[in-house]
Amino acid sequence: MIAMTTRFTNLIKLSVGSESVESMADWQTSRRAQTADGLPRHVTRMWPKRSEEILNGGSLYWVIKGLVQCRQRVLRLDEVIGEDGIRRCAIVLDPEIIRVAPSQKRPFQGWRYLQPEDSPADLGARRACEDSLPPELAGALAEIGVL
Repeated sequence: MIAMTTRFTNLIKLSVGSESVESMADWQTSRRAQTADGLPRHVTRMWPKRSEEILNGGSLYWVIKGLVQCRQRVLRLDEVIGEDGIRRCAIVLDPEIIRVAPSQKRPFQGWRYLQPEDSPADLGARRACEDSLPPELAGALAEIGVL
C-alpha cells in the first residue's frame, strides 16, 4: 500500500510599509509583531482553508516594493481574538528570512496561495549575502529575465 503524502502550498503577501527586506526584519523584532513566545507573526482577517497544506512545509513569500524578495517558513497558525471580538489568524513565522530570486508581483489585497512550482527559487547562501539591489533596478532586471 502506498502512503498518501499531503502536498504543501505557500502563501504570498504584500509587506505593506516595508522599504526593504531589512526594514521588514526590523519590524518583526518589535513586540507588536511577535507572539508571546517571541516569534514573528502576521495577523490576518481570514483563516486559510488549506491550513494543513501550509503547515506541511509551506512558507510565506513577501512582496516588498513590487518584488517578491524573501520568504519565511510558516510554523503554525494561532487564533487571535481582536479588541473588536472578531476571530483572526496569526500566521506564526520562522524568524529566519530566506532571500529568493526577485520577481515582479502586482499589488493585491490580503494573501494568496502560491503553489511551489510558481514560487521564486531561493538564492544561494553566497548570493543572499550580497548587497541587495535597489528595488527599481531589481524590478527592471527581473522584468527582462536577468534576475
